[in-house]
Amino acid sequence: MTSPSRRVTGWTLLVVVVAACWLLAAGRRVKQPRCPSGCTCTKDNALCENVRSVPHTFPSDVLSLSFVKSGFNEITGGSFVHTPTLQLLLFTANSFDLIDEDAFMGLPHLEYLFIENNKIASISPYAFRGLKTLIHLSLAYNNLETLPKDVFKGMDALTKVDLRGNSLICDCKLKWLVEWMHHTNATLDQIYCSRPPIHQGKKINDLLPHSFDCISSEFASYQSLKFESLSVESFTFGKDQFVVFAQPFAGTCSFMEWDHVEMTFRSFDTIESTSTVVCKPMVIDHHLFVIVAQLFGGSHIYKRDISANKFIKIQDIDILKIRKPNDIEIFMIDGESFFVIADSSKAGSTTVYKWNGNGFYSHQSLHPWYRDTDVEYLEISNKPHLILSSSSQRPVVYQWNRGLKQFDRRTDLPEMEDVFSVKHFRVKGDLFICLTRFIGDSKVMRWDGAMFKEVQTFPSRGSMVFQPVSIGNWQYAILGSDYSLTQVYQWDAKRGHFVPSQELSIQAPRGFSLVSVDGREFLIASSFKGKSQIYEHLMIDLSN
Repeated sequence: MTSPSRRVTGWTLLVVVVAACWLLAAGRRVKQPRCPSGCTCTKDNALCENVRSVPHTFPSDVLSLSFVKSGFNEITGGSFVHTPTLQLLLFTANSFDLIDEDAFMGLPHLEYLFIENNKIASISPYAFRGLKTLIHLSLAYNNLETLPKDVFKGMDALTKVDLRGNSLICDCKLKWLVEWMHHTNATLDQIYCSRPPIHQGKKINDLLPHSFDCISSEFASYQSLKFESLSVESFTFGKDQFVVFAQPFAGTCSFMEWDHVEMTFRSFDTIESTSTVVCKPMVIDHHLFVIVAQLFGGSHIYKRDISANKFIKIQDIDILKIRKPNDIEIFMIDGESFFVIADSSKAGSTTVYKWNGNGFYSHQSLHPWYRDTDVEYLEISNKPHLILSSSSQRPVVYQWNRGLKQFDRRTDLPEMEDVFSVKHFRVKGDLFICLTRFIGDSKVMRWDGAMFKEVQTFPSRGSMVFQPVSIGNWQYAILGSDYSLTQVYQWDAKRGHFVPSQELSIQAPRGFSLVSVDGREFLIASSFKGKSQIYEHLMIDLSN
């Protein structure tokens, strides 16, 4: 008779045998992934050649996968989610030219990625996202000219990156790579710049972040105004920023102020006038005066009455001397305040006026009969000067005589007929002037210590303003035009002249003025035949 213990043991053995047979049968019913068509598989390796896409079925224990001479056009996101065990992935001599974002998603154990001798010209910024265990990346011998910023972000395990055989352009878009190279523990083989000329042939490994000049700028449209204007002036009064436009058709001086809450320029006040050509603000001893030049009805001077909160006319300007005003310039000499009005009539006289504590009186008439179109005050060799532009003669230079306290004619600018206006600017102590011609060539000239000499010419197509504008370390010259787009030029310190920077669409521009407020810079443009415009000066980091 069989003992109970033996019966239990025999029963257990029978259960084990039946279970094993059942599991074996079940295992036969579950299909193991086969090696895809076009691929050769061994125990832990697969090699695919001439396939048209990335297969989705591989043996589950594949550790390395290679693609050679394959015909797919790109590596798309999620192509390898079915091969999570991969440790090595290789592409060579394939035809694809794009690596899409999340192309290697689902490969948590990948350590080696070789993408070599392909035709890759573009890589998504997030192509390698999720490859936290990758230690070796090769992108050698492709068609790469740049790499997206921070494409290696999150790949903290990297110890080797190979970029050889690519024609990399070492411009601002690649500045981030130079910065990354100086902070990463990964090593890079020696690679060379193909462009631009300043870095051509240099080793990228030898470049430094400050080797790149990547800060640019532009004037971006900010606010469009609903009126035409012939001139624009900006000024500060009582710690606030204002702009005043001369509106000849409306017959007003239109004042606008900066709204610190709404961050726009809003209407402030007006001075009613007739055929207004210039509204020139002038602050003396905390009092605001506005010289209003008119073509008809004479010109006048207004003062801001703070208690009444309005402008009050305090003085008329001698109509016998000022018949057809065209420009006003304000200045100070030895602590005394002056302004000068350029008169463009045949019978008028360009005249200097001086503040005497109670009003402005005629101080000096410079010359009659010459139809002056513009007057510019500047200092040459630390001495006050005026340059008068005229429709009937070359620009004339006057120098201040401190003994007689008046301007004496000094010279003129040779071979510079038909100059409508002259504006000056300085670059590192050097004095330059912009000369505007309506048709022909406007010019930039430089003072060499004895005379002004030509530096550069600019084609003018209906130009009545060539305005230098200085913002921080940026120097611009803006050439307005009635017959083409307004051209913005930027000073190139290395070349010593202006280079084209931007085009602005302004109808018949007549003047530009700069306003600095709340840490921002605005360029105000008057338009004689369209809407006056306000632009903001923006700094642009080209490396971003």
